[in-house]
This record gives sequence, structure tokens and C-alpha cells, in this order.
Amino acid sequence: MNYGQIKGFSVEGNRVQITFENAVGTVSAVTDEIINVFCGLSSESNHSFAIEGDKTKPVNVIANKMKDYLIISTPKLAVYVYDNFKIQFLKSDGTLICRDYTGEREAQGEAVLTQAAIEQARMEGHMMADGIAHHEIEVLKRMEGDEYFYGLGDKYSFLNKKGYEFEMWNSDIPDPHYESMRSLYKSIPFVIVHREKVDYGIFFDNHHRTQFDLGKENSGYYFFSADDGNLDYYLIAGDSIRAVVSGYTYLTGTTPMPQLWTLGYQQCRWSYENRDELLAVAKGMRDNQIPCDVLYCDIDYMDNFKVFTWGEEQYPQHKEMLTDLKKRGFKVVTIIDPGVKKEKGYSIYDQGIENDFFVHATNGDVYENVVWPGDSVFPDFGRRAVRNWWADNQRLMTDDGVAGIWNDMNEPASFRGEIPPDVVFCDEERQTTHAEMHNVYGSLMSKATYEGIKRHTGKRPFVITRACYSGAQKYTTGWTGDNQSHWSHLRYSIAQLCSLGLSGMAFIGTDVGGFGANCTPELLCRWTQVGCFTPLFRNHAAKGTRHQEPWSFDEKTLDICRMYIRLRYRLIPYLYDCFRTAEMTGLPVFRPLVLNFEKDKNTLEINDQFMVGDWLMVAPIVDQGKVSRDVYLPCGCAWYDLHTGERFSGGVRILREAPLDTCPIYVREGAVLPLWPVMNYVGENKVDTLELKVFGGEGEYIHYQDNGEDYAYRDGAYNLYKFTQKHGALSIELVNAGYADRYEGFKISMNGKNFKVKFSGRKLAGLR
Repeated sequence: MNYGQIKGFSVEGNRVQITFENAVGTVSAVTDEIINVFCGLSSESNHSFAIEGDKTKPVNVIANKMKDYLIISTPKLAVYVYDNFKIQFLKSDGTLICRDYTGEREAQGEAVLTQAAIEQARMEGHMMADGIAHHEIEVLKRMEGDEYFYGLGDKYSFLNKKGYEFEMWNSDIPDPHYESMRSLYKSIPFVIVHREKVDYGIFFDNHHRTQFDLGKENSGYYFFSADDGNLDYYLIAGDSIRAVVSGYTYLTGTTPMPQLWTLGYQQCRWSYENRDELLAVAKGMRDNQIPCDVLYCDIDYMDNFKVFTWGEEQYPQHKEMLTDLKKRGFKVVTIIDPGVKKEKGYSIYDQGIENDFFVHATNGDVYENVVWPGDSVFPDFGRRAVRNWWADNQRLMTDDGVAGIWNDMNEPASFRGEIPPDVVFCDEERQTTHAEMHNVYGSLMSKATYEGIKRHTGKRPFVITRACYSGAQKYTTGWTGDNQSHWSHLRYSIAQLCSLGLSGMAFIGTDVGGFGANCTPELLCRWTQVGCFTPLFRNHAAKGTRHQEPWSFDEKTLDICRMYIRLRYRLIPYLYDCFRTAEMTGLPVFRPLVLNFEKDKNTLEINDQFMVGDWLMVAPIVDQGKVSRDVYLPCGCAWYDLHTGERFSGGVRILREAPLDTCPIYVREGAVLPLWPVMNYVGENKVDTLELKVFGGEGEYIHYQDNGEDYAYRDGAYNLYKFTQKHGALSIELVNAGYADRYEGFKISMNGKNFKVKFSGRKLAGLR
């Protein structure tokens, strides 16, 4: 788009409106360090599916016209606007953050081929482009040379995405995923840029099909683009990557506290075909003394794949079954897809037809495609009335005893080709197309599901989704979709999960063991060791593949999987604390090392280690046959081996022996790690005494406690315990006492000594 020369400007509060020859643009200060750049190319306002509510804070915005440009200032930033809406962002001290590239796009190093050569390559099955594909909206940023790029959601790629290109188009791809696939299930158009002295993020809030090229086309620039929608992006500045992530989640929302049981081990398969199979899995968990909180019912539990139904042939007396499983400590989560079977007499279909709740073909008929039920129709989730109807339908499941809902196939996927771009969808009362609503469809479905469960149960909803857009973290858990039982998928899952965490999604996981193909005993052991630390810990396998329940292999595999599942239950209070941090700050539970140690250059591209919160670091084995590995211990602190207690200085690499039953785990010096006793399921036993494992040094740790179920904590019904290490002593203080069910005492392991203390007041000081 050629905006032309600047003709004038006006200031109204935080917003500067700039008149160009061919368009009107705005630069708005959301906060001192978050700037929105907007030009309404398809609509007048920047309506967002990711940002809910007015996030604008009072900011002193000053605009001055210079000879060739306009300067817009906040107390923290300066924005230089030039002709053709070219922009530079600087800190208030003059440090350059980023600037637009003023040249033309040029494919660097592209081979010049004749048309005959192109056709020949295509005949052999190679994808060949005819040249640069230009887009209606293109923003080119100059590459300064020291950039590292992070984020962009669940892309199957390395942590640092420099030199790659990606597309934001929610895609159901059942084939094995491979490095640098352009699209996957989620579209999160948010990239974090780290430079030596600068950190910033760019959130391109355009939910149409968009592209990010991070220097693949040309090392002189990176760009983001779209063919429709508006120019609408946010520059999020900060003094660290952590600050940028917090700025992004300030805009799009943070992940709310989950119910405690959702942090337990979860077992799934496509499918446990009938009641007997599901009950056998429950029995196997208890008989083999494997802690487990959640069992899943995939699509085969339904009556002919009709959503919100149970097949009485496969699952007779399902209410009684759910009640019985609940008594044994199991929650059941059921899958719900958006495709509604076309069948007169089926209540969900009839209600949708009667109320005109389904999307339409261009001729006005209800649009049909094929998914699991056969001929199917699709709810128009862009309309509030449809979302309310879908939310009310959740009661059909929750009243029976279903504990959570798993939203799948919600890209939306379809078997008779992708839904055409011109199929009629709605954005509330405005009629639009599938091309516009595709990327937000899964988010809107998840939001409706979340609101329905919350309304009908009063508890924190557990919703898991495959597809979504930015901001969905407010309503749903996510997983990385249909992975494979391949070592490469285990290896890449770490960068995937780190990237999702940096992209605002704190409650995430993978299909442990791999969904497609056949898992091996070794792979299941190593994947379970990683899954022990992922926020969502779910083992899932596809129909026709080998079963992946921990006892499905041999005794050694069973023993190792059980060991790490039990460790997971020990760590639940620590993980729950991490989720409190996530809700308060937007920082993820599962993190790349660079988030905590960005000043340590050695952490910038570590793809096979990760942090859990601020205190735990994991260096798993992710390659077949390996029994040792190089581990990097970031500088700035010392580290303790969780298994051996050995202390190491930071800033060094060590060789760690790691036989199959060992996953290297390190704890940061100064940590106070809260632990539970092992139990079969969350809530099996009341924890009156909290175990504290203390790692020498100086530090402060805040431990959080509430009822683990509802929203009373938002009204202050929670406890905060402050554990402080200083001069070799540990002090304990209850700094918030809003929840009546407090710990009676603490079991403390410190400096090689064990203590057991009662805690009847608010302070306990001087323990050595």
C-alpha cells in the first residue's frame, strides 16, 4: 500500500491521527511502552478477537512535526513517522529499537531459472515459486544483524526462528511434522525480538491469513504481511524478554489458575472403544500404583459421532460409570468437535437449524462438509447467540459428571477439502467469510465451552483445544496436536512448548509418547521424563498404534514411567505456584533458558533444556540410545543436581551420565522447593504437612495455597507463605491468610539435616 506523504496530524489523548495522501493512519500509546500502529484498510476500527476490553492507560503523548517526519513521544519511547507510514521506534534515551526497511523486497540469492526448468522441477514434485508473492499489507523491518526471534506459537521449528518463514493459518496436518513447516494448528502472530541491548515484541493483530518472514527471503530485512484485514500491529517494548511477554499478555490476557486435579497425570487413546476398556485402564492405573487423575473419551464414546451424546451400546449407564470413576479419583474428559451431524431428529442439529446457528454456503443454504459423523454442519461461533447456545449445551456433559471438554478438529477440519474461503460466517451481526473467521474459529469455540462449564459448575473450567488464535490462553489449555512416536518429535517438542509459553499460552503439553506411529519402550521412558514437567501431562496414542499405557511394554518401562509420574505428583505444589505466577505476570510455566538468563549468551539458542518456573532446570535425553549428555548450567547462580545433591558453579558445561531411568534435573541455588507426598490422585489425602526441600544459598520463595477448585481466590481466599533463606537460616512467614485450611506444619530438609516443625502462628524464624 502506498500511503503517500504526510499532510497533517492531530492529537487526541493517547492517539495521534496522521493524514497521508492516500490514507489515514493512527499511532496510539496503549501504555508508556506499548504502541499501536493502525490503518483501517478493511474496517474503520481495530476490532480484536485477542484483546478484550480497553487496555489503554493514561499516557502523556506529545507529537511534533519536524521537516521530514513526525515525532510522537511517551515517557519511555519515541516514534518517528515518515512519509508512506514508515516508522522508527526508539527508547527515550535515543537507543534504536527497530526501524522500517525503506528498500524494495528482493529475494536474496534466488537462483534464476528458465520457465522450462521450473516446469521440469514441478513435474518431479518440487514446489517452485514464480517469484516474490506480494501482499496487500506488508511491513518490512530492517535487520540490524544481532536479532534472535522467538515466539509465534506452536510452529515446528527451533527456538530461534531467524532465517525461517511461517504462515498463520490454522491447519490440520496429520502427516508427520517436519522442521520449519509454515503452518500448524494455532495462529499466534506475535514475535519477540532479542538484540544485544534491546528487547521488543511485535503483535500483528490481523486474524486473516498472515505471513512472517524472519530473514529467509533477505537477510537485510524481516517482514509480516496479509492480503486482507487492517494494518494493525503493536510494538511492545521492555527491558527484558520477560517484560515483553508480560506486555503481550497484558494486552491479550493471562492464563487463569487451573483446578489442581488438571495438573495430575492424564491418560488418553483414540479410542477406549467401550466402557470395559476405559474401566480396565482405570484398574490398570491403580493396580500398577501409577498416580492418575484423568481419563479421556475420544470420538468413539458418542452415538454415531454426534456431539453431546453417549453411545449406549459402547457406554451403557455412563452416568453410573462416571460416578464410580469419580469415587476412585478419576475425572473423565470427553472430546467435542464442532462438526454437527446432519440428522433430523437429533436435537443439536434440529436446534441449530431452527435458530439458524450454522454457517452458510454462498447460495444461502446451510453449508455442509464431511467429518467424523459423515455429512456435517458447522456452528457459526462468531455470533454471541451461537456461543451462548453452545455454552448451554455443556450442561449435557457436566450434569452427567464429565469434568472437562476437549475441543478437537476446530481449525475447522473437514474431510471433503478445506472449507472454501467464501463460505458465509459472521462476526456478531456482521456477515463475513470463512477467510476472515478461520483463524479465530477454535478460539471462539473454546471461549463458548469455557463460559458454559463455568456457568454450569461454578468451577474453573478445564478446556483443551487444538486450534486457536492469540488470546485463547484466557479460556483454554492447548496441546501441539497430532505428533508422531518419533525421536525428532520429542526433540522438537521442547522448542514448540517454549515458543507457545513465550506466546502467552502457559497451560500446554504434547501427546506424550507420540500420537501416530508406534512408540518404543525407550522413547516412552524419555518422553514421560519430559512430560513430567510439562504443564499438561497427557499420554495419547492413535487408533491402530501400539498402546502406550505405562504397563503396555515391560517391567523396566513401567518402573521408569511410574517413577516420573510419581515425581510429577511430588512437584504439583511447585507447579501450582508457577501457575499463580502465570496468571499474575503472563510468564509461562515451561520456559526456555533465555527467558530467565538472557544476559547469558550461551542460553540464546538452547533447544534441548528448559526451565520450569524460576527454580527448576531440566536437561532431558531426547535422542535414541544416549545415556549421557552435555548440560549447560547458566551463569549468575550455582546449581544443585536434584538426584545427587551435588553442587555446581554456573556458567559451565558438564557431562551428565543419564541411564534410561535418569533425567538430569537441576535446582537453582537458594531454592525452597515445596513438595507433596505421592498419592494416587489429587485430593486423595489431605496435605497437613508441607515438605520443603531447601537448597543452600540466599533466596526468597512465595508458596500459594487455595481450595484448588473455584474462583474464591479472586476474592482473597488464599494463603501466601514466604520462605526466606539468608545467612544459612530459613524463616517462614504467612503473609496472606485468606484461606482457612492452612498447613499445620512443615517437614524440612536443609543442609543435610531434617526438621519437622509445627506452625500455629504467622512466623517461624531462625531454623538452621
